[in-house]
Amino acid sequence: MNRILEPELMENDAQAQAYAAADFSQENQGFVDRFRTYFPDFSEGHVLDLGCGPGDIPIRFARAMPGSRVTGVDASAPMVQLAEEAVRQAGLSGRITFRCERFQAVALGEPADAAISNSLLHHVPSPLQFWHKLRLAVKPGSPVLVMDLLRPESPEEAQAIVDLYASGAPDILRRDFYNSLLAAFTEDEVAAQLAEMNLSQLTVDVLDDRHWVVGGLV
Repeated sequence: MNRILEPELMENDAQAQAYAAADFSQENQGFVDRFRTYFPDFSEGHVLDLGCGPGDIPIRFARAMPGSRVTGVDASAPMVQLAEEAVRQAGLSGRITFRCERFQAVALGEPADAAISNSLLHHVPSPLQFWHKLRLAVKPGSPVLVMDLLRPESPEEAQAIVDLYASGAPDILRRDFYNSLLAAFTEDEVAAQLAEMNLSQLTVDVLDDRHWVVGGLV
């Protein structure tokens, strides 16, 4: 099955609210735990989160590593508004900030000490832009962890995954999940992207029937 692009941004308030209200705690905490497993020596510094969504991962990251500060970037204004409120309620406004802009336009005062990204790449029409920005955004030798959806082999398989993992979710979330699976990349496609960008030092692994992860130092 070929990739089918979906809209790049969640600019609809209902979409953003449904995503923020969904329970991704297991996946998000697993992402933070995986970072700590991959990079046990990292405990402090500036972390860039590309595609931060409603802010749950930056909050979990800041709590797990009290010496870190996080800059979250998302081009969806409703998402950033939700993220800022979540961080305010968590009492972490002094360590987590957000920028509402496309990742391609991000310009930091100095490169970050680490970069993370969860579920952004499948929104991106040109994935090489993402890997290029990721490499430029961090200091040489910095930890990078990226996770995203894994494209199934057919629309029918995508629907089966939605039915299995989101059976009780609102229709708007089920629709977005289905479209995101169709827009996602396969393991081989991600590996080819990394090779083309001379990032083969990063490793790609399939976690389960719907996720892959890329990690390493750049």
